[in-house]
Amino acid sequence: MDSSMIADRRRLRRKVGFWRVVAVLLLVLLGFMAYRLIVGDVATSRAHVAHVTISGLITDDDELLERLKRIEKSDSVKAVIVSISSPGGTTYGGERIFKAIRAIAAKKPVVSDVRTLAASAGYMIATAGDMIIAGDNSITGSIGVIFQYPQIRPLLDKIGVSLEEIKSSPLKAEPSPFHPASEEAKAMINNMIIDSYGWFVDLVAERRKLPHEEAQKLADGSIFTGRQALQAKLIDQIGGDDEIRAYLETRKVSKSLPEVDWNKRSSTPFLLAESVSQILTLLGYDDLVAARGLAGILPPKLLLDGLLSVWQVGNDQ
Repeated sequence: MDSSMIADRRRLRRKVGFWRVVAVLLLVLLGFMAYRLIVGDVATSRAHVAHVTISGLITDDDELLERLKRIEKSDSVKAVIVSISSPGGTTYGGERIFKAIRAIAAKKPVVSDVRTLAASAGYMIATAGDMIIAGDNSITGSIGVIFQYPQIRPLLDKIGVSLEEIKSSPLKAEPSPFHPASEEAKAMINNMIIDSYGWFVDLVAERRKLPHEEAQKLADGSIFTGRQALQAKLIDQIGGDDEIRAYLETRKVSKSLPEVDWNKRSSTPFLLAESVSQILTLLGYDDLVAARGLAGILPPKLLLDGLLSVWQVGNDQ
């Protein structure tokens, strides 16, 4: 056998080996596609307690709202646990999520599970639950509204850039980052903030069954530990998973019902990375799976438009 034939056979073996690897990977992917579809459907079709996690900055999240609507309509969902880990976000975003959770609570028990932090709009969402449970050292509260805008006029003056404008009325496009706000513009924004803040305070008073004056005193932007919040009647109980299931049992939701994760899944669940993460989880390497996303280390920067209900360290308003 001459050298050219040997080389051809080697090339053929490499090609066959490559396509064998591709075939195995395709089988793995198809297997996980079937696993996710079959197991996922089975899990959500039988009676269960739905678990939803709301974390990070709160925005007008259509995907989350659609998921909450499906939970509301599902006859298989007998109760809902909403775990909250958020410093807040847009007031409007919090309002929509609050109303979606209240729609669920009209049909089935809902428990708000306050984790490390549920402040501002995060606390607003927590009040939608029939029961609020937090840890001893969870952070909550920060009831209030804030409106912020940058002022870049000093920078423009330094680099010699000016901006001219012609507008239909003095309050159009105010406040502006290109010049200090007029007293009229400040008054306009303040009136808007006070109106939104009043809505927030009324909501807390109603949901926590507090006299309006007491709710007003608590709504000064202060944050509280779980123990302090319990004393102030902003939460119902200190505890965790056991206390949540004990409460649900008082609402005739058996402890034997499984808890099913209704959290957002990858929009591309059939990619190799997702399948590998499933394999690692099944093999017990949960730590590696948890570290696969950079989002937990480097949270994305978000541009929040509108009024904010968000707790900011060192600037709590």
